[in-house]
Amino acid sequence: MAAYMILPTMRCSVTLVTFSYVPTLRITCCRVFSNNVKDYASCSSRSFSSESIDFGDTVAQYNRLVQCGSLREDALQRSVLQRLARLQQTLQNYSNTSYLDPPRLTINPNADTLQKRKDPCITANRASAHEEEDAPPPPPTGFYIYGDVGTGKTMLMDMFYCGVQNSHKKRVHFNAFMLDIHKRIHRRKQSLPRRKLGSMFTYDPISPVAMEISHETCLLCFDEFQVTDIADAVILRQLFQTLFKTGVVVVATSNRPPDDLYKNGLQRDTFLPFIDVLKEYCHTVCLDSGVDYRRLHKTGAGKLYFLTGEPGADAVLDAMFDELAFAQNSFTGPQVLTVLGREVTLKKTCGSVADCTFHELCGRSLGASDYLEMTRLFDIVFIRRIPMLTLRMKDQVRRFTTLVDNFYNNKVRVVLQAAAPLDQLFVHTGGDDERDQQLLDDLGLKEEVAAHLTLFTAEEEIFAYHRTISRLTEMQTDTYWMEGDRRTTKKHLDT
Repeated sequence: MAAYMILPTMRCSVTLVTFSYVPTLRITCCRVFSNNVKDYASCSSRSFSSESIDFGDTVAQYNRLVQCGSLREDALQRSVLQRLARLQQTLQNYSNTSYLDPPRLTINPNADTLQKRKDPCITANRASAHEEEDAPPPPPTGFYIYGDVGTGKTMLMDMFYCGVQNSHKKRVHFNAFMLDIHKRIHRRKQSLPRRKLGSMFTYDPISPVAMEISHETCLLCFDEFQVTDIADAVILRQLFQTLFKTGVVVVATSNRPPDDLYKNGLQRDTFLPFIDVLKEYCHTVCLDSGVDYRRLHKTGAGKLYFLTGEPGADAVLDAMFDELAFAQNSFTGPQVLTVLGREVTLKKTCGSVADCTFHELCGRSLGASDYLEMTRLFDIVFIRRIPMLTLRMKDQVRRFTTLVDNFYNNKVRVVLQAAAPLDQLFVHTGGDDERDQQLLDDLGLKEEVAAHLTLFTAEEEIFAYHRTISRLTEMQTDTYWMEGDRRTTKKHLDT
């Protein structure tokens, strides 16, 4: 659900903006712009005035959004927001410095072994009663908010985040966070002293990376907390245990309850202790009213979804691209993206507009880091010739879901051409192809074991696609397109 946020500043101005997106789209909107921050909140022209907004009261902001018709009254949303508002007040002057005591690394010159001194703030037993008395109180308990798609989880978290008057805070999509973690781990491994020929040493970079983050922030807000990758599953327990023990407060949203994270994943037994850690440091709250607010009747942003067999569809898409390209101060041609040392070529781009095929974006070995780089460069992406998505296309479906997640989170606008209407695009048939059998053999797994692993059942893809449909539906609304126009918002997206 789109988040209508009123940001924490004392003054704001109302600006009327008229602009055009595509040949069939003409929109006039009223926005409240903050004078001190770049983000903004969309609302009706009668919603707020600079005198009537009390930025210190998040619940009051929610009430005003309901009163002006920007939001529908939702008792579950209100209940969750009230709990978040209490945490918001606790965090106003909060600091985790009293929990920080970074582990030092020492090198044993005889054994060439990197040894980590024990971290007093993580050690369970204190050395003396005096140390017990000096121990800081437990840090504030965070929140893990889960529920079905489109119920307002992200909106409430963003309202909470924007109202926290604390400079040591960070809001990030969970995919982007884990990419950053892997980059930090890689950087630390690369910086290790070169070992002598024939000698060995062991080094665990996860806790030091967690300590880096703990020094940078005391509040982490995660959107779309999900675990589908075994590499992420392996490091999460140690990573978050260190974050929590060093006083970092976590507020996260997810479509899954904690007990269903990494459900039926490979080596899930090693992941289960993380769930216990998460429950210990975060209140688990269900926000599931049964209403997908993204799919309620909203004004469409012109025609942005075309069927492949529709007469003249390609010509219309070509004309739309040409009009958008005309407004760009650039030439139409291929563009090479450099991602983690790799080159990814998009054949047809012009400025901040890219015209791609489904195969170009999801038929190649691309991932979240590639799609994040695209969100940095492009604010409109055409995706042509999306086929019927079956279980035999698990890899492509995973990439498409990841692409939509990253585009949605960074307000990239899309124009789609597909083989079927959105609700009929994903077909739960197929599967058990030769590659699955080959992977079974490589892993030494029996078929009865594979029948319960999401790697082979496509359960995760089926679950995630409901979110994809919901998000793509909202991405076709005029509100979403207005929020994604970087010419007017001047909002620089996360890289």
